[in-house]
Amino acid sequence: MQPKIMMKKKSISASKASLVLFLCQMISALDVPLDLSQPPTITQQSPKDYIVDPRENIVIQCEAKGKPPPSFSWTRNGTHFDIDKDTQVTMKPNSGTLVINIMNGGKAEAYEGVYQCTARNERGAAISNNIVIRPSRSPLWTKEKLEPNQVREGDSLVLHCRPPVGLPPPIIFWMDNAFQRLPQSERVSQGLNGDLYFSNVQPEDTREDYICYARFNHTQTIQQKQPISVKVFSMDSLNDTIAANLSETDIYGAKPVMERQPVLLTPTGSTSTKVELRGNVLLLECIAAGLPTPVIRWIKEGGELPANRTFFENFKKTLKIIDVSEADSGNYKCIARNILGSAHHVISVTVKAAPYWITAPRNLVLSPGEDGTLICRANGNPKPNISWLANGVPIAIAPEDPSRKVDGDTIIFSHVQERSSAVYQCNASNEYGYLLANAFVNVLAEPPRILTPPNKLYQVIADSPALLDCAYFGSPKPEIEWFKGVKGSILRGNEYIFHDNGTLEIPVAQKDSTGTYTCVARNELGKIQNEVQLEVKDPTMIIKQPEYKVIQRYGQVSFECIIKHDSTLLPTVIWLKDNDELPDDERFLVGKDNLTIMNVTDKDDGTYTCIVNTTLDSVSASAVLTVVAAPPTPAIIYARPNPPFDLELTGQLERSVELSWIPGDENNSPITNFVIEYEDGLHEPGVWHYQTEVPGTQTTVQLKLSPYVSYSFRVIAVNEIGRSQPSEPSEQYLTKSANPDENPSNVQGIGSEPDNLVITWESLKGFQSNGPGLQYKVSWRQKDVDDEWTSVIVANVSKYIVSGTPTFVPYEIKVQALNDLGYAPEPSEVIGHSGEDLPMVAPGNVQVHVINSTLAKVHWDPVPLKTVRGHLQGYKVYYWKVQSLSRRSRRHVEKKILTFRGNKTFGMLPGLEPYSSYKLNVRVVNGKGEGPASPDKVFKTPEGVPSSPSFLKITNPTLDSLTLEWGSPTRPNGVLTSYILKFQPINNTHELGPLVEIRIPANESSLILKNLNYSTRYKFYFNAQTSVGSGSQITEEAVTVMDEAMASRQVDIATQGWFIGLMCAVALLILILLIVCFIRRNKGGKYPVKEKEDAHADPEIQPMKEDDGTFGEYRSLESDAEDHKPLKKGSRTPSDRTVKKEDSDDSLVDYGEGVNGQFNEDGSFIGQYSGKKEKEPAEGNESSEAPSPVNAMNSFV
Repeated sequence: MQPKIMMKKKSISASKASLVLFLCQMISALDVPLDLSQPPTITQQSPKDYIVDPRENIVIQCEAKGKPPPSFSWTRNGTHFDIDKDTQVTMKPNSGTLVINIMNGGKAEAYEGVYQCTARNERGAAISNNIVIRPSRSPLWTKEKLEPNQVREGDSLVLHCRPPVGLPPPIIFWMDNAFQRLPQSERVSQGLNGDLYFSNVQPEDTREDYICYARFNHTQTIQQKQPISVKVFSMDSLNDTIAANLSETDIYGAKPVMERQPVLLTPTGSTSTKVELRGNVLLLECIAAGLPTPVIRWIKEGGELPANRTFFENFKKTLKIIDVSEADSGNYKCIARNILGSAHHVISVTVKAAPYWITAPRNLVLSPGEDGTLICRANGNPKPNISWLANGVPIAIAPEDPSRKVDGDTIIFSHVQERSSAVYQCNASNEYGYLLANAFVNVLAEPPRILTPPNKLYQVIADSPALLDCAYFGSPKPEIEWFKGVKGSILRGNEYIFHDNGTLEIPVAQKDSTGTYTCVARNELGKIQNEVQLEVKDPTMIIKQPEYKVIQRYGQVSFECIIKHDSTLLPTVIWLKDNDELPDDERFLVGKDNLTIMNVTDKDDGTYTCIVNTTLDSVSASAVLTVVAAPPTPAIIYARPNPPFDLELTGQLERSVELSWIPGDENNSPITNFVIEYEDGLHEPGVWHYQTEVPGTQTTVQLKLSPYVSYSFRVIAVNEIGRSQPSEPSEQYLTKSANPDENPSNVQGIGSEPDNLVITWESLKGFQSNGPGLQYKVSWRQKDVDDEWTSVIVANVSKYIVSGTPTFVPYEIKVQALNDLGYAPEPSEVIGHSGEDLPMVAPGNVQVHVINSTLAKVHWDPVPLKTVRGHLQGYKVYYWKVQSLSRRSRRHVEKKILTFRGNKTFGMLPGLEPYSSYKLNVRVVNGKGEGPASPDKVFKTPEGVPSSPSFLKITNPTLDSLTLEWGSPTRPNGVLTSYILKFQPINNTHELGPLVEIRIPANESSLILKNLNYSTRYKFYFNAQTSVGSGSQITEEAVTVMDEAMASRQVDIATQGWFIGLMCAVALLILILLIVCFIRRNKGGKYPVKEKEDAHADPEIQPMKEDDGTFGEYRSLESDAEDHKPLKKGSRTPSDRTVKKEDSDDSLVDYGEGVNGQFNEDGSFIGQYSGKKEKEPAEGNESSEAPSPVNAMNSFV
């Protein structure tokens, strides 16, 4: 059973609280501190259209701030409103808010009108909107005589409501005498005008209490229309009446209920018009009569219904589009259809617009002598008229100000003085409404001040944003700089964001961001600074989460919740059950880091969540508890669940559908989750795709769908044992076509030739097309050159080639999907480049610095980027050996290439040969290839040590001399100065004799060594020298000739008769001893247990006999390693080609922990066969044996 664990994490301070604070500061960034002189600002006012309850006092709000505090006055219907003369009207102290006393005798109707508030001080006057006061009205229904409605079954019917005209209009609903809402459906529904429409009546519609109610919200009253009676005559009852009056022989029977094609009940006619204002909700309605009941469908002629803003209400009879704009103007067609035909109506919608702001004027704070502008820009349909006022007076008749110039929607101020302070009003109006905005010009000369409290502490969680506030004011506007620490440098770079309101944002705060930050504000009148503190805390984590538990009834269960948190934060742990508080039950025990439930019952089944909160963040983790019955005596058989069945699709919408199913038998293992898969029968029949999965407790799911897909669904149940077989597929559901929702991905532009641009993209999958006729609109323009896009529409391909482009220039590229229904959203732009061409110039100023005999460093100047004509990939250095300075002979030139990536301007040339002449050149590389080579640069390497001589041969052995011949080194690496020969004798016990060294002139190639010992093996070490030093040596071994007399004596001893007889006697004696030992071993008899144990002691604990020859070879290896040091594998074979065992048997000790010690797959040691360094002669007394018969015998011991 896989644990059901869910974990969530959120940061409170960084992402929410600080962001809210920051937004608030942005709004009030231009506020002038209230201790400074400033014109009035309206801070609160009543709405423009103010409908009041006529039974309550009328409160008309008008609040303002300013320095000095402003005084208030009002106009009513355009003339001064003298408050003092009306005893029912009072103004709140220190406020402009009016209170009209209605509850003590006043009449609300007497105070209907248009009110405007003015707030004034010595620096200007601000005015409020025109506030229209109207009392709400909830009149009674006029009395009328209602005739009963008698209708034939199947006919249409409209019950009129006709509510009284109220202010605001009432909310209409239909109920019966029991105050129960009348059921509505596709057949019976209420229209926007409140009437009740029946597409066709049925016998069950007969009743006498159809009552229309009107609710007036402002007065909280409900008015009731008189009940309406409806009687439906069914055709069965009519037939019975006719049959009672006819004989059996008569043909009788009324016509059955006649089916009828749709006819629109509202709106009437074939066309109508509607005007709606921008930003409002557009409601269009079509209700049809017909039998069977017609189904309504909506389309927009020549366009699409706006996605995400379109809703269907009242069983699709009402089309609702929210937040309409001018683009929603057009013809909307409703189509009513049943099996007999259809009817339609076209509503021509025009969207007008009351004025709305493009740029509202904002308060302007200037210092004396500064310039500034007030801008007032608004739009609407029709276009609004812009007018200016100064201190509430039309600017044309306002007092002159030489620093002020009006230019349409802009007022320009030049060289302002303190007397230029005023409040300006901008009015934008058309036939559908108006906008009024106050903006003051306040002329002040103030040094900077910082409004953020000093040493304010900010705390955030690591890896979240930190926002440090520095609210400021000054005139002229101060410049803001931030420093970290008391003497830190100014903060710059991409890791910081500096906001206009002074806030410093650290997008991803780390632990090292902790510290003191200093904000400095300065203008020409002064400077001020403020320090704030930032602390970055470790995030809270649940390191041991609660796990899924299955517990038997009446058992005990415990969930763990072990946390790790910042040591300075105090966490609180809360446990929830099914997202609610734990039951108030003593069986639930909450510990420091766990929750224990005693005596578990079935009702304890559910999801338990551990929530850890600190002041800065919160984390949670959940686990499911499943309570099962105690197991029966027989063993429970656990198996995969049976497949779900009875799949049903309901609530089909264009982009969603609800799928429900019945789970199969879970087979004693709870179902943990259901996997939902879908098949697209239109694009990929027979292929099932993963759609989603839901918990095992859920049997319905709302599935998101894509347009133009033929969906079938199947469900798979999963438990701890495994997955069930898939259910039978659901019915198919074909979604409607729509515009593509997405555009191709991975759009790239890479030229394949110098004069083209190849645009490629990843095509949309079949179901992503959202409709037939998938195509792509490919657009491109040269970056920073072209203003207009060049576009082409191509078929469903993934590549388009633009020809005739300049070489390697950037292009802006976008690819937009479209189908038969329209375009996908506007795609994002990517930057590509036209094709590359080979670079034009070679690197210059190539310099070579020889570091040693095998290594050099090369430098060059980079080429100008514009000459690269492509993406700079790097530089290639070609270098080759011209000749060796020691041999003056040319050979085949083998050029070597080194590549240095990026814009690197130097590199190292390794592996050079000493004492040689080289050439090199450098080339720049782009995606197309290499540019021209720089002029060849010649450099020489100094001498080095030579290689070993090419060969060493030892010939013509005599009793006391050997002849040595050698070849010069294959790589002299300089001028040879001499050869060094070292040799030493080796005796029969592998001991090395004294070492002799001879220096030989460099021009010699042979040497005769005399005065050597006869029948003696010698080892030779030979190397060459230059002025730098000695090279590697070559070794060889050889033996002088043996004296003939001694050789014959040695052979004769082995063939003498007495010697043979002695050997036979020894062999016979050994045979007799073996027979006697065998007889004693097998002789019977009793003996003590102790002797038996001694006689049969465990051989693994007995000491090894030193004279036992079983491990003789291994022991000789040990002794060789310590005493005799055998010849190394690198030694050459003796001239007589005799190979000895010691030549390949190195000591195990030499490979103890060396780099060459290895073991093969079965664990045996193979290090002795790996390459070993040649040891110097002085390291040990190495020896070898002469190839005599005696030595040959010794080699087999």
